[in-house]
Amino acid sequence: MNITPTDFDDLYIIKPTVFEDSRGYFFESFHQKKFEDATGIQCEFVQDNQSRSIYGVIRGLHLQAPPVAQAKLVRVLKGEVLDVVVDLRKDKPTYGKSFSIHLSAENKQQLFIPRGFAHGIAVLSNEAEFFYKCDNYYSPENERGIMFNDASLNIDWKIVPEKRIISEKDQNNLLFNDFKSPF
Repeated sequence: MNITPTDFDDLYIIKPTVFEDSRGYFFESFHQKKFEDATGIQCEFVQDNQSRSIYGVIRGLHLQAPPVAQAKLVRVLKGEVLDVVVDLRKDKPTYGKSFSIHLSAENKQQLFIPRGFAHGIAVLSNEAEFFYKCDNYYSPENERGIMFNDASLNIDWKIVPEKRIISEKDQNNLLFNDFKSPF
């Protein structure tokens, strides 16, 4: 397992070591001790989530506010997505900046997202199955959202506007400058 830091504190790209042969492949998708040794982060995952979406779907930007903020470990089981995070930690030099990465079933990369980030995906393949582990339970009353296409964030979702599929809820998220970060 190769764990690579990004320019954002505590945000890591994880590339598993894949063993392939004529039968198929095998890899460890997560190893707690290796992760802790490489990052110094102790994280106990308590909830797994999976979604299926078609091309053009954009989900996000979502977060859970304290006291039930969530760290996530995300990956794609089928297809390809653009995974996007926005740093909401006011004390970090990357506050208000975004990071994006292509995650796919083919590249098997994962992204560890610490607490204090908003998160979203855009489906780039005909369909995608997206899987993520969370270190805290979902709480509807603590769910928050930031507008995915906020001009101040300038995120390129890699999907032309006329092909985007956005939930009504996500169309009503706050603009970044109207969002009061609890982090």
